[in-house]
Amino acid sequence: MTTKFCPLSMTAEELIDYTPDWTGERFNDGRPKVADDILQRMRKVTTTEAWGVLRGQGYEWAFEGGWMSTHPDGVLVGRALTAMYMPRRPVMRRVMDARGEAAGCIGDQISWPIDMLVQGDVYVADVFGKIVQGPVIGDNLAVAIMTKSGNGVVHDAAVRDLDGIRALEGFCSFVRGTHPSFASPTIMLSGVNCPVRIGAATCMPGDVVLGRHDGVVFIPPHLAEQVVKTSELVRLRDQFGQLRITESVYTSGQIDRRWTDDIEIDFSGWLDAHQDDLSVPRAAIQDLLKERTW
Repeated sequence: MTTKFCPLSMTAEELIDYTPDWTGERFNDGRPKVADDILQRMRKVTTTEAWGVLRGQGYEWAFEGGWMSTHPDGVLVGRALTAMYMPRRPVMRRVMDARGEAAGCIGDQISWPIDMLVQGDVYVADVFGKIVQGPVIGDNLAVAIMTKSGNGVVHDAAVRDLDGIRALEGFCSFVRGTHPSFASPTIMLSGVNCPVRIGAATCMPGDVVLGRHDGVVFIPPHLAEQVVKTSELVRLRDQFGQLRITESVYTSGQIDRRWTDDIEIDFSGWLDAHQDDLSVPRAAIQDLLKERTW
């Protein structure tokens, strides 16, 4: 499906130009396609761990908090498909409606990005924080989104039909609130697969979305593997350090600082001996051991 019915949409070629650091697989629409394995491992990464890596690489504006989570104990991970909405301007909306119909789009504009979703996507929508007449989705569209993507959403707006949304298992979503009104008469879809501003953060199509109870991080695809590996290393080091403290092998002062060579050697030996017993995939542990010089 073409997206040129929206004036701010990016073509596949433009999206490739604006994500030059990604050298891996892409979707036909140009979005980077981070591997499913990385997405699965990302589910154990905390927002603090992810943000720490991104900030170290110069991505200061990648986190947004202050959300209402529809499933507070859930975790949202997937590849961003973005949409930008603006206050309705009648002539522009009329032109886009005609172009959308010519392109084979079905229904109201708010359905068009949903029809473009594929499994593993997260629908990220900038609806400028709208609450009254802000809901772009209710329980029916939530079912459609879940069916297409297997994920919830990040919507900088309110939602409606919250009871139905919360009953949808696995639809962990981050929204600004709830309201029984409906957004469609007041907004227009101005871009799909374009950069969007979500609060203080910028999200690009193909970013890995990580949403937890404390907020949402948008991870540039070329940094996703680094985020995962850094988190796994921190998790293993914490597990090892806490174990050795309870065993009275080391003191908290020895662990809670830069480790000595002896502790690093002990850690590598522990990793080697417990590859099948840890929460990190065996292949990831083997990669860590290969990278070490002990």
